[in-house]
Amino acid sequence: MIADVIEPIVHCDVAIVGGGPSGLAAAIQLRKAGIEHVVVLDREAEVGGIPRHCGHPPFGWPEFRRVLKGPEYASRLHEAAIAEGVDIRTNVNVVRIESGPLLHVSTSAGTAKIEAAKVLLATGARETPRSARLVSGTRPMGVLTTGALQSMVYLKSRKPFLHPVIVGTELVAYSALLTCRHAGIRPVAMIEERKRPTAWKSSIWLPRLLGIRSLFNTELVSIEGKERVSGVAVRLDSGHIEQIPCDGVVFCGQFVAESTLACMGHLKLNSGCGIPVTDQFGRCSDPNIFAAGNVLHPADSSGRCWREGIRTASHIVRSLAGDLPSAFDTVAIESTSPTVRYVFPQRLVFDHRSTKSVSLWVKFSDEAQGTLHLKIGDRSVVSKRVRTLPEKQVQLAVSSSILSSKPTSLKLVFEPSS
Repeated sequence: MIADVIEPIVHCDVAIVGGGPSGLAAAIQLRKAGIEHVVVLDREAEVGGIPRHCGHPPFGWPEFRRVLKGPEYASRLHEAAIAEGVDIRTNVNVVRIESGPLLHVSTSAGTAKIEAAKVLLATGARETPRSARLVSGTRPMGVLTTGALQSMVYLKSRKPFLHPVIVGTELVAYSALLTCRHAGIRPVAMIEERKRPTAWKSSIWLPRLLGIRSLFNTELVSIEGKERVSGVAVRLDSGHIEQIPCDGVVFCGQFVAESTLACMGHLKLNSGCGIPVTDQFGRCSDPNIFAAGNVLHPADSSGRCWREGIRTASHIVRSLAGDLPSAFDTVAIESTSPTVRYVFPQRLVFDHRSTKSVSLWVKFSDEAQGTLHLKIGDRSVVSKRVRTLPEKQVQLAVSSSILSSKPTSLKLVFEPSS
């Protein structure tokens, strides 16, 4: 059932906050596992998450063995959830989560509460806007993030500018280029502070094929214009300041977790990046609340979020049956390296029944080359040579034998190459 209203109080087995790929995948899997009442809450008028705004491929191959555009992919997920009997409620804002768990929500009909046996946070990620990037200049119209651009183009059929500058070279920046091409918008330049693209090195060919100027080792100094953007000032690799005429600016990437609910509530967060602390089962510091998708690792592909939603749903089923290991018999993972942006999960449960290794995912804040160690005291128990770029994740496998020894602490240490 789709509804933009909600009863004064709702009781359910699992409440999922966020109707993107991870949230919908989890909901479908929970229903398939026999969980009776699964509610998906989404603040948008339609579910589907970020892919709903992306009117270009490739989406859907892991899930449907089809190459789909974003809206088609989102629609298929939505239809699959409805077919499984998921209770989808749109235009619902979750404003607070309390232990219980108890969700306080706001709708057009007023406020309400939802009592759930388990809660899954699948709220995704968001791009860093201009205000948080400390770019000087005036405040004219025409400054957007990729998400705002895609919403205007694909959902509202609007063309916010004709000749913008694209800031950033993460994968989402190339999505912005495709969105511009779809709308008949021709960017004048793509700028990046680093010496190479943050996305795959081969991605440099897309702007070249589209005839768009690519500037590396280039810093955006200021945005100019009164009512609308008239140009930008950039500092080139040579140190020279160049004025680039344009009528818009698109800030791409620098994703952060959409973890406002966790920040305002009682959940423990990973210091510095606002990501909820979880164990290998996706449980937060409150064992009745789980998290999955880009709220834990901003920002990965829809396919990976879909797979993680399914995996976390299986853990929720076990938790409802009282079959998960104790959430309190754990060891925390501490990172002492400034180049490590975050690691997840941040704590590991001693599961004596497990014969599988546990994957740690490590993201670096900048280019990194060296050796990544997981240590018990001064002894390295896992080592891996890494050569990675910012926003890329490195996988580190922790064997069950390490956990069975019940270490009191685990330290993640990165030793850069000399």
